[in-house]
Parts: sequence; structure tokens; C-alpha cells
Amino acid sequence: MTSTDERPPNFRRRLFWLAALIAVLFALYSAGWFYLADRVRTEADKAVASLNVNGIEAGCANLTVSGYPLSFAISCDTLAYEDDARNVAASTGSFNAVAEIMQPLSPVADLRGPLRTSMPGMTPLWIDWDKLRADAKLSWPLPQRVALKAEGLSGQTDPADNSDPVELFYAGKAAGQLQPNGLDIGYVGSFNDLEIDADAIGGRVLPPLDGSGEATLKNGVALIRTQPKSLRGQSVDIAKLDLSSGEARITVSGPLSVDAEGLIDAELTIKLRDPKAVAAILGGAIPERKSEIEQGFAGLAMLGNEPSMPLRIVKGKASLGFIPLGKIKAVD
Repeated sequence: MTSTDERPPNFRRRLFWLAALIAVLFALYSAGWFYLADRVRTEADKAVASLNVNGIEAGCANLTVSGYPLSFAISCDTLAYEDDARNVAASTGSFNAVAEIMQPLSPVADLRGPLRTSMPGMTPLWIDWDKLRADAKLSWPLPQRVALKAEGLSGQTDPADNSDPVELFYAGKAAGQLQPNGLDIGYVGSFNDLEIDADAIGGRVLPPLDGSGEATLKNGVALIRTQPKSLRGQSVDIAKLDLSSGEARITVSGPLSVDAEGLIDAELTIKLRDPKAVAAILGGAIPERKSEIEQGFAGLAMLGNEPSMPLRIVKGKASLGFIPLGKIKAVD
């Protein structure tokens, strides 16, 4: 028998073993997928049961795990949380989170509104949106990144609590991202076309606003783990907080901290673009101070179209340049 006659059987055997290996790997993968799906359901039930034992009612209605074989998806018809002891409650619409098999540590989640909240000292709220998406890059012990994007974001008082709800705000787009940086937590966020209803701020009038910010929460990783109940002892380094409307713009940057007694210390720089336009906005928002605002900003306009000034706060006592602004109350 020649070598040419021996090749087809060898080839068929190799093909058979290759197919068998693929079948075994696929069977192992399938078993792992369904095992993980079952664990998700079991752990979710355990988490809800443990909360209920502590007097808290929480739920993920109609929890479903799907997506086999190319993805892993978790969905709920509604999410709810209620703590009668603290008089805190929150609920949302459907929740859907999907992780592709090729990127299992980068899930994407969609949440449907409205978000309804109730807590002591606050009017029950109804927050809704056209689209809300979260994505993350998971890692241990903390995610490398968590980002949130919303479109058509709006807020009002809960109609169930008040037959005549008060409109609060509307934003065309809003986004935020948290990312660990060593021991600190970095934040980057923005919003566009923010409209604040006059009824929500005592009849005062503000034009549509755009904003963006970048800041670092010092020792933020430890704070997330310990979940402190007070702002005392915390500090933030503000790279930039920017608020604008048309040609008017205010930018704030610098470090800010709260000491053990709740008193604020800060070394901030405030930059203005078009002081007269900024004065017009502030005058409309604070009509009882309109005259003083116009006079003060007229002096700033003499420094140019983009003046800057230091805002210093020492133990709660604030001053803008050489002008004392008064004392800020201690925070909790």
C-alpha cells in the first residue's frame, strides 16, 4: 500500500478527533454557562432573602438569565427597594445587562424609568429618561471604570404623592464616569441643555445651561469600602467645574476639604468669560441682589473679558479676593 493510499484514513481520524475535541469543549462551555446562570439566580434569591430578614424589602421581578451561547444577559421587569425602618424607598422599570462572551468583564446595562424615590426630609421624586445606559470594565477589588449616559433626562415631584406635580428639570444629555486612580477616585461628567423650572427654585429664572466637570476624591477607594456617613475629613481636588450659557461662562478649580469639625477650607480660582453676560444671568436668578451684582461685575469687566480671581475659604470664612463673603456653616 502506498503513502497516498494511507493519507485519507489519517486525515479522517484527525478530523474525527478534532470534531470530538470541539464537542467536548462546547459541552464543558455549555455546562459552565448554565451553572453560572443557576448561580446568578441562586445568589440573587439569597441576597433578597437576607435583606428581607433585616426588615428591608427588595426585589428583581421576574429575574431572567439568557443569551446562550454567545452572551450572558440578566434582566428584570422591575427593580425595587424599601426600608421601612429608615423610611427609604426606590423603584425603577425594567433592567437589562449584557456581557458578550468575548468581553465578559465589560457589561452594558440599560434601565427604563421612571425612578421613583422617597426618603425623609425630601419630597418624593419621579425621575425619567428617554435612554439610560451604563457600562463598566470590571476588575478586582474595584471596577476599572463605571460610566453612565442619559438622554432626555427629566425630574418632577411624584404624581402619586401630589395630584399636581411640580416640574423640576430637563437635560438633553447627561454623562458621568468614575475611575479609580491609585488610592483616589476620579470623576468626569457633563450635561447639556439643562433647563431648571422656575417653580422649582421659587420663581427665579435661569436660561438653559451646559456644564462639565473633572475632579478627584482623595482616598476615594477606602471611602467606598467604608461608606462613611459624614463629609467630615474628606477632600476633593477640582481640576475644573464649568458652567455656561451662551457666551457667559464660570469655571472653578482648586482643592477643597472639610475638617473634623465640618468647616470648609478651599483655595479656589474662579474664571469668568463675559462678566456682563454672567451678571445678567445672576441678576435674573437673584433679582433682590441685581443692583449689587451688576455693580460688582461691572468692576470685573474692567479687568477684561476673561478675568479670574481667588476664592479662599479658611475654617468656613470665605473671601473673594479682598472682599469678605461671610461664613459658611459647618457641614455634617
